[in-house]
Amino acid sequence: MNDHLGGCKARWGIGRMNYMIPPGLYAIGTPTATDPVLVTANYKMSYDIVRQALTGRNVWLLVLETFGINVWCAAGKGTFGTGELVRRVTSTALATVVSHRRLILPILGAPGVSAHEVSRRTGFSVSYAAIRAADLPEYLDNGTVTTPEMRQLTFTLYERLVLVPVELVMALKSIAVIGGVALLPVALLASPAAGVTAFLACLGACLTGIVIGPLLLPWLPGRSFAVKGAFVGLLWSGLFYAMAGGPGWHGAVTAALFLALPALSAFYTLNFTGCSTYTSRSGVKKEMHIALPAMGSALVASLILLLVGRYL
Repeated sequence: MNDHLGGCKARWGIGRMNYMIPPGLYAIGTPTATDPVLVTANYKMSYDIVRQALTGRNVWLLVLETFGINVWCAAGKGTFGTGELVRRVTSTALATVVSHRRLILPILGAPGVSAHEVSRRTGFSVSYAAIRAADLPEYLDNGTVTTPEMRQLTFTLYERLVLVPVELVMALKSIAVIGGVALLPVALLASPAAGVTAFLACLGACLTGIVIGPLLLPWLPGRSFAVKGAFVGLLWSGLFYAMAGGPGWHGAVTAALFLALPALSAFYTLNFTGCSTYTSRSGVKKEMHIALPAMGSALVASLILLLVGRYL
């Protein structure tokens, strides 16, 4: 029950950075000196998923100190890496616990680990099993052979959906700031009702970029996450324009709406690159270099248009 509750809280970004277990060597079942040694991170959700997949088996689980970060992200940061793996093998005296000299790692941990260096420094060879913990039973039953399917990384609708809550919670502070910036100036320049309208428009644009953009990701036009976010933001702009009586607005206000809202949606969908399975660091940097100035320009232009609509 506590594991389930903790996992749910982590999915919503509540106490996520403290959701970890002590690193070290753990026994699943009653392993002997000849049983396999699998390696994972000390992010408790990662540990629980691996442990659940191996229920009913006798294996050793070597948990690395990744400071509560999952395997893939920790490999990129270097905490799920060669140095930590060597330290943990040494500190647990693993060589005296098992009679073989083989470590089984998740494929997503490979970027952080130099297998030949681990072998040189510890005497243990490194094998990469699968991407998903759910494939570990088949991997072990098939003589530790990795099939092509075990190497394939998907990003299904459900896999994107479970990432949305933590993105939403992490964005709450910035949404509050954006909402306040939209509400107060417009309320002072025009009317409280106009301020509330501006607030709802911006809130919808933010939620569109955080929720709708990621869920519809494969079907939205373009390869750029910012373009995909701008597209759903444009759809939200049209919907809000129709619902809020937009045909009666000043032309400058309408133009401001169709500039600002897609820019906000684009910003939040662009943030989803950190969750995706098919973006690269260099590609994200390149996209940000182009997209962020464009978003900023759109917001500045929308502000100018609002002032024009107010005073002219």
